[in-house]
Amino acid sequence: MLEEVANKGGIDMAVRFNEQVYLFEFKVVELIPAGSALAQLKARGYAEKYRALAQSIHLVGVEFSKETRTVAGGEVESS
Repeated sequence: MLEEVANKGGIDMAVRFNEQVYLFEFKVVELIPAGSALAQLKARGYAEKYRALAQSIHLVGVEFSKETRTVAGGEVESS
């Protein structure tokens, strides 16, 4: 599901697959400091609405370079 509404904003992408939940946040790094994609997922508590499913939750922050238009970095945190 793309752009899923949460209580504190919108999740860029949420995927439920194989009894696991993957939550994605995408950012352009020249405009926002590196590491901010994952930080936003955590700060806004996007995973909370999925905790009742008792499935593994993976927060995935992906950062793109505005200049090169490629993936510049990424971070994953699982619980």
